[in-house]
Amino acid sequence: MLTVVAYGLAILINALCLLIGVRFLFQPYAAATGYGVPATTDRAYLTIKGVRDGTYGLIGLALLAFVGARAEAWFMLLAALAPLADTVIVLRNGGTKATAFGVHFATAVLVLLDAALLFAV
Repeated sequence: MLTVVAYGLAILINALCLLIGVRFLFQPYAAATGYGVPATTDRAYLTIKGVRDGTYGLIGLALLAFVGARAEAWFMLLAALAPLADTVIVLRNGGTKATAFGVHFATAVLVLLDAALLFAV
């Protein structure tokens, strides 16, 4: 049961990263608003965010499929730095605390929880 939860959560997190990346590529301004720091210019930076998040999702799925839980756990442990940094970015750039902590910090906690579960299987 633990294996199913750990793998299922990893697949969900990676798929969501991929979807967020795609949204930043195709709806960059709406995605930026959802991120917590609305943007009206700098489409290039929004594209970079889309590529980054999409790449994280693809790497995570590849690690899980071709290497296994332990490699995915290390990846999740390190990848949690991104939503932690996003928390600070939102707070420093006028975003709400609700978005910073309710979206980004909560994501970091979920990713760290999944890393722990993956290390346990």
